[in-house]
Amino acid sequence: MDVTIYHNPACGTSRNTLALIRNAGIEPEIIEYLATPPSRATLEKMIADAGLSVRDAIRKKGTPYDELGLDDAALTDQQLLDAMLEHPILINRPFVVTPLGTRLARPSEVVLDILPDSHKGAFAKEDGEAVLDSEGKRLV
Repeated sequence: MDVTIYHNPACGTSRNTLALIRNAGIEPEIIEYLATPPSRATLEKMIADAGLSVRDAIRKKGTPYDELGLDDAALTDQQLLDAMLEHPILINRPFVVTPLGTRLARPSEVVLDILPDSHKGAFAKEDGEAVLDSEGKRLV
């Protein structure tokens, strides 16, 4: 199965999502979006396919969101996308694209909605929260 994750290795949610994908027996294409941001068309498509608004896809914490005044309700989606492309840290993460759909995997177990049921046993997040049981069945 072709799976792409827009990944930030410094983010625990992104690392947990990547580990869940691998637990399904899939080695995804990993795009470190801070170094290689998606194109505008790709970003727009991921946001739309995930059923989000552009505002839903913006990360506020640890970003220049406030300094750039992005909380201004008068800003258009195109202006918000411009900011996200100029400052990729504003793109919330991780986005995951599979043939079964696209999700912003927050929390990380959201990715299970778009992965095949092929998990290789138990899985717990980095913080110890159990997500899959010993048979690879979803707990949360």
